[in-house]
This record gives sequence, C-alpha cells and structure tokens, in this order.
Amino acid sequence: MPKTSERVVDTLIESGVTHAFTLPGLGITWSLPAFNARRDKIDVVLTRSEWIASVMAQATGRLTGRPAALMGQGPWITTIGGVGILEAHFCGSPMLILTETSDYDGYGQMGVYQTMTGDYGGADAMASLKPITKYCTYATSPAEAVYGTQMAIKHATLPRQGPAAVIMKTPIIREEIDDSARPALYPSEGYQRYTPARPDRDAVIALAELIDGAASPVIVAGNGVMTANAGVALQALAESSGIAVASSYNAKGIVAETSEIAVGMLGTWGAPTANRAVASADLVIMIGASMGPDYTRFRDPELIRPGEQTLVQVDVDPRNAGWVYPVDTAITGDAADVVAMLDEIGLSTKSRETRVAAIAELKARTGYDEFPRPAAQQGTVHHADLVASVQAFLGRDDFLTLDAGANRIWSTFGLRMPYPQQLLVPGGTGIMGWGPPAALAAKLVDPSKRVTCLAGDGGFMMTLQVVTTCVQQNADVVFLVGNNAGLGMVRDNLAENRIAVDFEDVDFAKMVEGLGGKGLTVHHADEIGDALNEAHRLGGPVVIDAKVDPDASHHEAVDNAPL
Repeated sequence: MPKTSERVVDTLIESGVTHAFTLPGLGITWSLPAFNARRDKIDVVLTRSEWIASVMAQATGRLTGRPAALMGQGPWITTIGGVGILEAHFCGSPMLILTETSDYDGYGQMGVYQTMTGDYGGADAMASLKPITKYCTYATSPAEAVYGTQMAIKHATLPRQGPAAVIMKTPIIREEIDDSARPALYPSEGYQRYTPARPDRDAVIALAELIDGAASPVIVAGNGVMTANAGVALQALAESSGIAVASSYNAKGIVAETSEIAVGMLGTWGAPTANRAVASADLVIMIGASMGPDYTRFRDPELIRPGEQTLVQVDVDPRNAGWVYPVDTAITGDAADVVAMLDEIGLSTKSRETRVAAIAELKARTGYDEFPRPAAQQGTVHHADLVASVQAFLGRDDFLTLDAGANRIWSTFGLRMPYPQQLLVPGGTGIMGWGPPAALAAKLVDPSKRVTCLAGDGGFMMTLQVVTTCVQQNADVVFLVGNNAGLGMVRDNLAENRIAVDFEDVDFAKMVEGLGGKGLTVHHADEIGDALNEAHRLGGPVVIDAKVDPDASHHEAVDNAPL
C-alpha cells in the first residue's frame, strides 16, 4: 500500500506543482524518498535556510500563478519560514506550505522538545500559521493529509490567491494508506476545477463611456494586474486612447515606464509625475489596486478626492472595492478579463492626442525623465549611480529584483522600467533579504532571462547563503550589492541620533568566492555598467560589491511636496 508521503507527492504533481523548496527536518525528511521517486515530475530545491526556501516558494508562485511548495520542520517553518509566508499573505501569491508537528511518534502530549501539536509543554503550529494563511488544516490521518493538500492547493489558487498550509501529525507521514478505508480519496482535478466569474458587461460598457467622456483619465494598476499577467494588454489599451497609467508599488513596471502614457509609481517614494497625474485626474480607474495608504501618500487628501473625482475600482474580490476609498462604481472581475472586455467594446480615440500631449507636458513639468545624481565621496558611489547604471543596462530579456532599504527607494523613485513586467519587488512586507532568493527563483522559473538583484549590504548579508544554492542549481544570477556598511535608510532617519545602524565593512567579493561564486568590486560610478556586463558574461552566481558612500541619503528620492 502507498504511504502518506507518496500520495501527497502524487497530489502535488497532479495539481501542477512543479517546484518544492526545503531545508528538511524530521517528518519532511521522511517524505523525501517519495519525492526522489518522482524527481522527473517535481523539482526539489535544497536551500540553506527556511527563510530562503519560503521566499523562493513565494516568488515562484507570484511569477507563475501556480503554487510552489515550501517544506520543512514545524518549529522552523512557522518561525523562520514565516518571512515568505507573510509576503505571500500580504501580496496574494499562491503558495503551499507542507509541515509537521515534530511530536516524535506520539510523545507530543509529554512536552517533547520541538513539538508543535499545541499540547501542554509545546507550541502550536496551527495557531502560528492560521492567521497568515488563507487555509490551514491539521491532518491527523493519512487520508486527511491527502485531502488537506488538495484543499490547500484549491484555496491557494482561487481569488484572492495566497498561502495555504497543511500541518501533518508527524507519525502519519510514513503510514500506509488503505484505499478501502473511509472517507474515500478521489483525484484532485475535480476538487480544483474553477471557472472564474466574468465581469458584468453592462458595467464595463458604462466604464468605457466614462473613459470616453473624461478629459484626463488615469488608470492606477495594482498587484491584480500583475497577478493576471495583463500588463502588456493594459499598456496597449491605454496607448490606444491616451489614458495615463500609474502603478502601485507592487506593480511598478507593469507597463513599460518609458511609454508615452506611463507616469510611474505612486507614493512618497514614487514618481512626482504619477502623484500629480492622479491628483489632476477627473476619472481614476483603480484596476487590481488596493489603494493602500503606503502608496497614496497615506491618504493625502489632495491625491484622491471622493465626490470630486469619479472613482472606479476593478477587483477580483468584491470586498476589495471601496476598501480604502468610497467609489462611484465597483466592477468585480479579473483584471485581464476587464481589460480584454474594454478592448472588445472599443474605446474612443478622439481625445487621444490631447491626452497624450497633456501627459507629456506633465512629465516635462515634473521632471519625469530627469534623475538627480548627487555626488559621492572619493572612492565610493551613490545609490543614484547604481540606479542610473541599472537603467542603462536593462534590455528586453532582463529581469530585476529589488530588496529593501535606501537602494530600493532610489529605484522606485527614479528607475523607469523599459519593458513591461520585468521587475519583482517585496511588495507585501518590504522585508530585508527578500531580493536575493527571489532572483534565484526568477531564474529557475525562466532560465532564458538575464537576472539581476539590487540589494543593500544589510539585506544581502541576511540571505547571501543563496549563492550556494545558485551554485548547486548552476544558475547564472548577478547580485549588485550597494554596500554602505550599514542600515542606510534607518541611519538617514536617525540623523544625529545615530546608533545601532553601522556595520563593519564586508568584502563581499572575497566572501562569495568562498561560497563557490565570483566577486567583483567597484569604487567609481563609471565602473558599475562594465561590472554588470562582465558579471553576466562570467556566468554562475556573481556578486558585485559596490562601495556606496555611507553619507548618501535616500531623502532626495522622495515626493512629499504639496500636490
């Protein structure tokens, strides 16, 4: 008879899960022979920590729209692995968590160390994961483990997507399944069939009429557009009728930010052009965008003005429409379906030239294509130099991931992504150390892409072990580290009260060589572009240690001026 682990692996495969990321322990170790027997169907990637595994699973799900599996021992998945789970929860990435209770063959009620059953003397895996997942189940029998996995994948992939967890009582993982036992188990396909509801056509026709009648309409594209893989279609629609497109942070680069209709990312750390385009709009169409305070300048009363502007919100989940702002019209539907329906209905082009000219005038007035280049101390570079070099480097087949900190603020403020959907950011939590594992995940998802990660030294140090995973996966990923020997953003904010923000300088170029990669060091702005080209030519994981002026501030990369 098959074991629980074997049936769970079969369920993953028949449900379309192609990648599992793990640092195995206890019960998950017991499941590895089942994965080994099916290694031609599902790729198991060994990582150096549950943190790295969780980010890679989350990023894979976000890029593919299908859940990847995060696997590990209960105490560590519920703690260290919570990094990627939280990111998946906040930004709606499909993800499957497989873990166990570490109760050592029935000793869970006796306070055995590491136990996660929730009994006296232990901790509670269910209580830890339930608040940060869409679905969480505790399987105490083989049948519950299989059915729970089927349900977890179902919940992870339905709107709004997110993480779903199966916690198995450890001893059941290697128990045999009696197929004659009740309740019966059935194939996964029937549980996971889903036909998305189509948007109401009359509501979309009414939206088309609003757009045709507006003088200065603006689309705010959010994470839902990225999830629907609708950036290219949205850009074509907006260009055809001259609609300005701004983005949330999660969706930065969802359309080519060099397009005539693109006005950049909203928010304090976004483009002044985007903020003023929305503020001056008579019609604001929010597509898959929550309009969260973090990218609306914390509900700046001059940015979005209910009752004065016409507000339309499109979201796959009706609960999200009218969430942060009251709206005039709410349309329930997938972003791709609504964009396709608008295209089918057809938008008027009579105002296109006037609208495009107004967008161009706004860009010129707000310096959309101008980028400040503050000076750095001799022998160092500025964050702005890194961003300018990345901007000049990016081509059609490039993919970029960002991390947290001052380097990211300069990127969101000044970077203009030249092609749609070639950027991935930690948009749910903004956690440090996210960018490097996400970059490797992106490379595994699409090996044809040239993948670069821009991170600070603080964030890169947290997950630099991913370099060893790049080596074992034979993955060409380049990590551009803005090394200012400290927590630059926090340091800026503390000003003269500077404490607990300065690190000793680390030689990342030497360090990465010990991990099996290659290292380069740059001290001058004109070396960055050459280093990027050389790093990708070298192949394999390469770290560029860019020595950033510790006094280089992020305060020049903000837009908090009155609108």
